[in-house]
Amino acid sequence: MHGSPDLPVEVRPDRTLRVKIIDACGMACTFCHNEGTPVTADNHGRTAGEFTGTPGRTGRVSIYLRTNGAAFLPARIEPDTDYALALAAMRGSIDTAEVHFTGGEPTLHPKLPELVAIAHRLGLTVGITSNGENGAAVLPDCAAAGLDRINLSVFGTTPQELAAIQAPRYASTALAERKLTALHATVESALSHGVKVSANIVVPDHTHIPRVLRLIETYGQDVSVRILTSLADGDASLTAVRDLLNHLDAQPVRHILTAGASGTRTRYRLPDGHHLYTKTIRPTRLPDTCATCRFNNDHDCQEGYYGIRLYRAQNGPFMVGVCIQRMDLCAPLGQFVMSQLCHEIQTFRDDQHTRLTALHPQGASA
Repeated sequence: MHGSPDLPVEVRPDRTLRVKIIDACGMACTFCHNEGTPVTADNHGRTAGEFTGTPGRTGRVSIYLRTNGAAFLPARIEPDTDYALALAAMRGSIDTAEVHFTGGEPTLHPKLPELVAIAHRLGLTVGITSNGENGAAVLPDCAAAGLDRINLSVFGTTPQELAAIQAPRYASTALAERKLTALHATVESALSHGVKVSANIVVPDHTHIPRVLRLIETYGQDVSVRILTSLADGDASLTAVRDLLNHLDAQPVRHILTAGASGTRTRYRLPDGHHLYTKTIRPTRLPDTCATCRFNNDHDCQEGYYGIRLYRAQNGPFMVGVCIQRMDLCAPLGQFVMSQLCHEIQTFRDDQHTRLTALHPQGASA
């Protein structure tokens, strides 16, 4: 799937901060990690050790909650001075060029354009990861505020496919059809307002290939399609992605490595001249923090070191996390920026960028 080892390699430094701005979501996907945090609506009044690791009334749950040591409930982040200072503090302590809003579902945040505007005024590129359920309503104002891109997670291309991966409360084809209609409207709104659009779609096995083909047929002219392997499905997913690429006669043209994080992509050219990407996890570990982690093996570590995340604890401070499977590593923002962990991450980013650019000097990005 990775193609020829002789492909050009582009090295990009990791300068992204993921910010969980809201916990609410109008879907209940059975594989959701919810950025590692408990579902707030199902855990009001509970404290660490009491958070439920099974779906509550919302039907939602983080798949890692039972073992990740999460110790706080996430609050909705407001576009206030505290938020602006938190972004500035992160940017001042570690190289940060982009913020990427996550959730929950970011487009449900009632003040999303204001959050975008503050980050944009700080000189940060702003992106969103979304299921598209409310994008058409908010993207025009977000685009005006400086939104650069939206990454859409596409979990189904038919109502039946989408309903099949929802918790029982949401496993309705009628509801799924409305969600898909909203997704299409989100794509159209983003493109019409100059926001870059990518569509991420996971391929667990061969049965999912038809929906990828439908996605490419529907959006391939205007949307950057990213094919993701399913960590839970292992070789079945890898084989399905390989067969999909062969079916499309997709030719690899470039590897893209993120220095300092585990994200890796390969760019493919299709016969009609358009492109798609595959996204995989490259084994990446922090040299000290990950060395003694109980999950530090090929089976249990799901995403390696993926990057930094910012949260707001309910009735508490901003929190910085470095792993959704090890939420016990989260620290208050003020503590994090002064910590050895912060220094370790910046040093790791710099060292990996130096090493990878030495191996691939023609593909280095500043």
